[in-house]
Amino acid sequence: MAWHYVSVEEAIARSGLRMVVVGGVPSPWGEAAKGLFHIHRLDWVAVRLAYDSDALKQWAGQRSGPVAIYNEERPRAGWAEILLLAERLAPASPLLPADAAERALVFGLAHEICGEGGLGWSRRLQLVHAGLHGSGGFSERVARYIGKKYGYSPEVGAAAGTRVAHLLRMLAARLHAQRAAGSDYYVGDALTAVDVYSATFMVMFRPLPPAQCAMDAASRAAFDLREPHTEAALDPIVLAHRDRIYADHLELPLSL
Repeated sequence: MAWHYVSVEEAIARSGLRMVVVGGVPSPWGEAAKGLFHIHRLDWVAVRLAYDSDALKQWAGQRSGPVAIYNEERPRAGWAEILLLAERLAPASPLLPADAAERALVFGLAHEICGEGGLGWSRRLQLVHAGLHGSGGFSERVARYIGKKYGYSPEVGAAAGTRVAHLLRMLAARLHAQRAAGSDYYVGDALTAVDVYSATFMVMFRPLPPAQCAMDAASRAAFDLREPHTEAALDPIVLAHRDRIYADHLELPLSL
């Protein structure tokens, strides 16, 4: 369904589904949430995160994104909370399997991509570590801000690349096993939330081309950090899966 950006004041005054998103950058958590809403054909509006807006912080409960708010319900900021909200609002097009074991597998894989210590979290710390050591990644100013917010230390940063490589290999192994079983998806034979998360989080390794993702040059260069161990773990099957999911299920170009 169509969606558009509104002002902070309009978002707060409206009813229905609204979501605070980080503007100008394809934050994978935000792009994943947009993808869920698109697949579920939900009507919603977006408001770009305004760090200087006290009204937005009070309404959303934090200065971060994505944060989804439905009617007068509490804000939902975690990836799992947003997924479950989308599933409740559009039960006819589920991205969580009915089978309990497959559902548990979806949540487990999704956590390893989206959750604390997962792929996105660890890649972010890897980019912070690189930026603070003059090796690419985020600029020093951005790296210091993000590092403080997400628990960076030199030891954590140095270990982040190993964690990223392990997770990339795990995802590739899963896709290869599924392909051998005749499936193009991470779980079962149909699209699930894991496919959306994997596709959107690849922006942190290979940003989509400018015609599809008009991000600024500095952010593109940061996300496109090529580190040897990470590169060795980034199997083409994961990127091919990204391209297929965007082509078949998600919106392009991205609206940032």
